[in-house]
Amino acid sequence: MEKIRSVLSSTPQQKEKRAFYSSHLSTGGKGRNEVEMKLTEDEAPETLIMTDEVDLIVQKPQNKKKALMFLVITMVLLLVIAFLLGYITFRNTCRTCPADTVECMAVVNDFDDSWQDTEEIPQSILHWTDLKTMLNKYIDKAKIIENIRMISERPHPAGSTELHQLNEVILNQFHSCSLNHVWTDSHYVTLPFPDSSSPNYLWLMDPDGGIQEKFGPLDQDVFLAYSPTGNVTGGLVYGNYGRQEDFRKLNQLGIKVQDNIVLIRIGKISFAEKVAAAQEHGAIGVLLYPDPADIPQMPRGSGPPGTTAISGHVHLGTGDPFTPGFPSFNHTQFPPVESSALPNIPALTISANIAFNLISKMEGPLAPPAWKGGFPYFIKYVLGPKFSKPGVQLQMNVASRMVSTMIYNIFGSIEGFLEPDRYIILGAQRDAWGPGAAKSGVGTAILLELAHALSEMVVNGFRPRRSLLFASWDAGEYGSIGATEWLEGYLTMMHLKAVAYFSLDRAVLGDDTPVAQSSPLLHQLIEKVMKQVESPNQGAQNLYKQITARFPNFKEEIIQPLTMESSAYPFTAFAGVPAMELNFREADQVYPFLNTKLDTFNTLNRKLNSRLGDFSEALAQVVGQMAIKLSHNELLPLNYRSYSEVILKYLMQLHTLSEELESRGLTLQWLFSARGDFVRAAQRLTNLIQSSDEKDERLTRIYNNKIMRVEFYFLSQYVSATDTPFRHILHGRGNHTLEALTRHFHLLQSEPSRFDEQLFRRQLALVTWTLQGAANALSGDVWSLTNNNF
Repeated sequence: MEKIRSVLSSTPQQKEKRAFYSSHLSTGGKGRNEVEMKLTEDEAPETLIMTDEVDLIVQKPQNKKKALMFLVITMVLLLVIAFLLGYITFRNTCRTCPADTVECMAVVNDFDDSWQDTEEIPQSILHWTDLKTMLNKYIDKAKIIENIRMISERPHPAGSTELHQLNEVILNQFHSCSLNHVWTDSHYVTLPFPDSSSPNYLWLMDPDGGIQEKFGPLDQDVFLAYSPTGNVTGGLVYGNYGRQEDFRKLNQLGIKVQDNIVLIRIGKISFAEKVAAAQEHGAIGVLLYPDPADIPQMPRGSGPPGTTAISGHVHLGTGDPFTPGFPSFNHTQFPPVESSALPNIPALTISANIAFNLISKMEGPLAPPAWKGGFPYFIKYVLGPKFSKPGVQLQMNVASRMVSTMIYNIFGSIEGFLEPDRYIILGAQRDAWGPGAAKSGVGTAILLELAHALSEMVVNGFRPRRSLLFASWDAGEYGSIGATEWLEGYLTMMHLKAVAYFSLDRAVLGDDTPVAQSSPLLHQLIEKVMKQVESPNQGAQNLYKQITARFPNFKEEIIQPLTMESSAYPFTAFAGVPAMELNFREADQVYPFLNTKLDTFNTLNRKLNSRLGDFSEALAQVVGQMAIKLSHNELLPLNYRSYSEVILKYLMQLHTLSEELESRGLTLQWLFSARGDFVRAAQRLTNLIQSSDEKDERLTRIYNNKIMRVEFYFLSQYVSATDTPFRHILHGRGNHTLEALTRHFHLLQSEPSRFDEQLFRRQLALVTWTLQGAANALSGDVWSLTNNNF
């Protein structure tokens, strides 16, 4: 060894190299385990090998082969040792990450208060309270207010110059955030617009065909989209809210709806459902009006003037009705096909004043007491169909023009750090026929602020496992067209990638109580997050305490089913993705200016006593926290067992007439059995999750795949997505649904003559096998299934 050292120290250059490698090894630099250095011919003919002990072994040229073998063996052994040491060290540092993960992700267990987040340099831990604080810090209430003012400054309908200018603003704001991707998605869709060359009108005609009275003037900019054009003449029937039970009541009272126009109050159900029911019962036209009992009127009420009509659409569906089930990416590729959900009778929206005038001229039996609205006491609500003067009839004319229009959806995204192919989607309607402060302004402003806040959190240490997707939808006024066309374009991947959707439309309509329309999978998450957000009304309490103080049965009174008027509806009913829309509302009345030209920032803020910012911020906190939970938890906090209870409620209704069914040779046995299989499959999955290693990423991925697809499992595979787009057996529309089965079932008691046994058998089969399919999919592999019960 002394000889070796003397050789190394024989020249200044060799001394310098030894000092360099000794220093390099002592500081843990690259090549710590082994470094091979070949000296040049003029320095020495030896090969120097440096080990961890910094000893040097000199091999003479004649022993090169043995030295090379020794070198290779030494390198392999040292590499193995280094790998094992590194693995043990890394594993101790970050137990939540898989072995092949480069960065360690922050992980949250289901609703506990400990978040673990470790980065390579420096290591840090983010607790749930830290993330809530970060979200609070980066949500800027003043910026939300500023954006609501800007968005609702003037009307901006789809296809307009004003909306195009707003598109640029939204794009610029997305680009200013630290988002990974910003892009647009365009569609050609067919939209109706008022026809100035043929205005809408409503006239009272005398027996000779002359005009006795003109009602109006009608605001030609306020219309019902997708109403057929044309003019009809007939008597007038008062139909209350236009629900199926209202038309059945008219039939019981002997009032003829067929070949007459029906006057219907706005409220309870959508415009489209009212017109569809009237058409089903033989009406030739529909007039929709805001009754003072439902929508307060000025001067006595705090609502719009009596001359105000309310806009809407009457397509009993969502998306472009001329490409049902297909995306409108290129209108030249697919010829127009009219949706079966479009009405065949014209519909017109009128003001309360015009409705008051019409009712005062009608005669006939008095309406049931429960049908009396809010007109003065001296006005009698009569059913019609005749007018006070003999032979007088009502004539209505509806005109519109269909225009192929380019619409744009705008997107931004934050990529997940561990599962970027899983999306939590937040969306809001951008367009509005009027200023649209409540309709689209608040939701779009909250969307922009959440994009900003969550991206700032990522910059400052937040590491979501899954991706966050922010969507600004176009043509929402016409029935969630932008959202639905996007879903239709990417339907085959939605159930594979979309975890949940949150709609921000109509986010703030009052200053009282938050109400959620939601898939049952999200009910538990809503409740738990509301316990974490401070109430804007009572700062010392969280939202959950504020709500339950007045509504003890939280799930029954605050959480409601999804409705077709929400952009959340097609995500669940059409695409099989859990979805929710949350709104602050007044407890006992609707926001009276919605869908009118008076839906301005000042009107909305005044209605909320200048506290619009407080309620917008609170809603942003709720949705933001839910998005964080879903994007960051190891196990998705979706309560897949909730559907067991929902299905049971339907089955208990059906069970009441099981003996009557058996007398007809029918049985509910297989439906109950399918529900039992689903319950057992859900419990089995729960047991597997509880008994598994929560740090096993492979198993977690498998479990999450099952959980996030439960909603998709309830889409009937036995009906066409083009003919029956809302295939969900619990939230959808059509004969394949549990609701349709139950409604038909009750005909055995109410109207036995209308009960169709063949139709009932088909409905029962559709529901049973869809539910059985959901149970099978949740159970697992084919070798775990059995059909012995069938």
